[in-house]
Amino acid sequence: MTVPDAARAVDTVWRLESARIIAGLARVVRDIDLAEDLAQDALVAALRQWPESGIPANPGAWLMATARHRAIDRLRRDERLRRNIGQLGHELEVRQEAAVIDGPAEFDAATDDDFVPDDLLRLMFVACHPVLSTESRVALTLRLLGGLTTDEIARAFLAAEPAIAQRIVRAKRTLASKQVPFEVPPAGERAERMGSVLEVIYLIFNEGYTATAGENWARPELCYEALRIGRMLAELSPANPEVHGLVALMEIQSSRLRARVGPAGEPVPLLEQNRGNWDQLLIRRGFAALLRAEQLGGPPGSYVLQAAIAACHARARAADETDWERIAALYEVLAVIEPTPVVELNHAVAVAMAFGPARGLELVDPLTSRPELRGYHLLPTVRGDLLARLGRPAEAREEFERAAALTRNGQERSVLLRRAAGCKSDP
Repeated sequence: MTVPDAARAVDTVWRLESARIIAGLARVVRDIDLAEDLAQDALVAALRQWPESGIPANPGAWLMATARHRAIDRLRRDERLRRNIGQLGHELEVRQEAAVIDGPAEFDAATDDDFVPDDLLRLMFVACHPVLSTESRVALTLRLLGGLTTDEIARAFLAAEPAIAQRIVRAKRTLASKQVPFEVPPAGERAERMGSVLEVIYLIFNEGYTATAGENWARPELCYEALRIGRMLAELSPANPEVHGLVALMEIQSSRLRARVGPAGEPVPLLEQNRGNWDQLLIRRGFAALLRAEQLGGPPGSYVLQAAIAACHARARAADETDWERIAALYEVLAVIEPTPVVELNHAVAVAMAFGPARGLELVDPLTSRPELRGYHLLPTVRGDLLARLGRPAEAREEFERAAALTRNGQERSVLLRRAAGCKSDP
């Protein structure tokens, strides 16, 4: 095997297995930073050995075994962690890892699955711990659970690589200084902490779905990464309807990614998209996840309601077949459990589509005084659209120009300026 072939294989395995490896190591060494270092050591060993020995039958198990051997060496040198060596040594003995380390021999993958679900769930709760800032939670989650490099995270969020690296380092130091335990939270705390995990996953997805800055309207790779982590979480928490609701929402929204961008990279509004380009497999997966959430019973939460709204769009074969009255009703329920100005704005859009722009504008105008929306470019965008539909082009033009000045996305700014230029003067 050539070195480039081995490097590609290592990169693929790392993307698939890194979260599991880091989570398994962190359970024993109780230190995420050390666990990541050990996993990286195993990665270096693979890059050195696989070109000569070939790819093992179970490369993920090979990396885990190698990392555990590195952990044994590190623990022996570290008096502070020596008490954990018995547990790790027992795991090594049970797994009979000598055959894996010596070469590409067969390896029983089933022996490496003990505690994996709990390990991954612990890692999610730690990476998304509320003691960290939102930005730090996002970066650490992409690093530990997504297997992304610091450079990849920096490029995804249009940030400098040293800044992202420092953010990750500070997050790990904060977790250590606050002595955050590597554990699934007690039952009393679990619901609140699960909310933080879901929030981080959805933040990652939304940054990919509609990039807040830069020249690209969307970054699909972030959407798919968030969806992968969400599916993983759904397997680990099968009885949580909000987890399935979030997965359903991301599946259905991801189905539109190809249709959301035009030939020149420009945004294509939902009502103008070619629905033949929507991914029907993702839509079916979204419907299935939504059904699982609904079958678990109880009042629907925020993500289940948002998934139900997305499903209304997915069921419409054409834009004019959309059930806007149902969407407006769902947003009205959502506004009760999540009374934010953004939800109110989305409700106003649905009301305008169901009952006319005048009704929508009645709901939008009071939002202009809300300080939370002062810099939110979608408020003047919506208001401009409603004014244009009501035959008030001069006012609409001002709103589109205001929105263009507020957005940090180049493609979106161009669309808004074109809409402003297309507003003819009032008669």
